Amino acid sequence: MSKIGAIGRSGILRKSNESMRLIVTTFVGVVFGFLLGVSFPASFSRLNITSHLMEDTNSSISPEQLLHHAWSSMTGQNESSLTQVQTPNDTSKIWVSSNPRGAERLPPGIVVAESDFYSRRLWGKPSEDLTMKPKYLVTFTVGLGQKSNIDAAVKKFSGNFTIMLFHYDGRTSEWDDLEWSKQAIHVSVLKQTKWWYAKRFLHPNVVAAYDYIFIWDEDLGVEHFDAEEYLKLVRKHGLEISQPGLDPDRGTTWQMTKRRGDLEVHKDTEEKPGWCGDPHLPPCAAFVEIMAPVFSRNAWRCVWHMIQNDLVHGWGLDFALRKCVETAHEKIGVVDAQWIVHQTVPSLGNQGVAQNGKQPWEGVRERCRQEWSIFQDRFAAADKAYYKKMGIDPPNSTFI
Repeated sequence: MSKIGAIGRSGILRKSNESMRLIVTTFVGVVFGFLLGVSFPASFSRLNITSHLMEDTNSSISPEQLLHHAWSSMTGQNESSLTQVQTPNDTSKIWVSSNPRGAERLPPGIVVAESDFYSRRLWGKPSEDLTMKPKYLVTFTVGLGQKSNIDAAVKKFSGNFTIMLFHYDGRTSEWDDLEWSKQAIHVSVLKQTKWWYAKRFLHPNVVAAYDYIFIWDEDLGVEHFDAEEYLKLVRKHGLEISQPGLDPDRGTTWQMTKRRGDLEVHKDTEEKPGWCGDPHLPPCAAFVEIMAPVFSRNAWRCVWHMIQNDLVHGWGLDFALRKCVETAHEKIGVVDAQWIVHQTVPSLGNQGVAQNGKQPWEGVRERCRQEWSIFQDRFAAADKAYYKKMGIDPPNSTFI
C-alpha cells in the first residue's frame, strides 16, 4: 500500500508540474500574442516583463528565454545584438529616440543633422572660415554651349547666392576663365536632367541653410531680372513657390506664367475653356512651370520628397506642387515685375540617342510625355490608397 501511495503521490506531483507548465505556457502565449498586436518601442528591454511571473524551475529553458528567442527570430536579430540595446537601468549606453534615424546611439549634443555648400579652408580655425554665409542657392543645369548665357544670368545674382552648376556634358574645366566660376560648385554627370541632380544633390538637410532655392534651366534671358528685388516681392506677397513672369511674346505655353505688365505679382488666371474645373487649381492657380521655379526652404523640403527617383524630366510636377503648400492658390504665384525670357534652346534634348529613325530630341520628348502620364497615375493611385486607408471619401479632384 505504501508503494501504491508513493506512486500516487508521484503522479499527483507530476500532474501538478504539468498543470503549472501548461498555465505558464498559456500565459507566455497570451503575452506573446499581445505583443505582436501592438506597436513596440524601439528597445526590446522596455517590455519590462517581470521574470518571476514567468519562471519555471522544472524546465531547462524558461518561458522568458523562449519569448526572447521567438522575438529574436521574428525581428531577424541575434541575441548578441539584442543585448546591446539599452535597458532602463543601463546608463552606460546612449539611446535617444528623438535623434535622426540611425543616430540614436549618439549624444544629442554632437548630432549635426543638416549641412550646406559653404566652402571651408584647409587651415586656421573653423570658426573663422566664413566671412559671409550666402542666404540663397541658385542652380543651373548646363552645357558648354550656353556658357555666355549662364555668365549673364549669374551676374544677376548677388553675393548672397551660392552658385551651383550641374554639367550634363561633362565639360567643367572650360568654365575656369570666369571669375565667379572659381567660387561656384560644379557637379558633373553625363546626360542627366536638373531633376535627376536635384534629387541626388539637393536633399533638404543639405540645403537647409538657404531661405530660397532657385532650380533653373540654362536657356533663360535675364535682362529684366534682379534676384534680390525678386525675393523682396516674393516675401511681400507671401509666396512659397514662385517663378518670374515670362515674356508673353516668346515661347510660353500657359496663360498663368505669362507676364502682366500692370502687376507686381499674380496668383491666378483664365485659361482655355474647359481647362480649369476649379479656379483655385492648376493651370488657373497654384501653378508655376518647371523651367524656372523658386522654392522656400519649407516648400522644397516637401517637393524633394515628391520628386520620383526614376522620373527625371519633371513633367507633371508643376501640377502637383500645390500639394506642398497650404492654401496653395494664395502662396504659389508669378512675379510680373521681375521677368525673364524663355529662349527654348533644345540643348538637353540633343543629348538623347537617335533610335528607330527618330532624332535624339524626339526620343527625349517621348520620354517626357511618358513620365507625365506615369507620374499622374502614381499620384492618383497614392491619393486613392491614402483615403481608402483612412476610411474617408477622397476630394472630388485630388490630382490633375
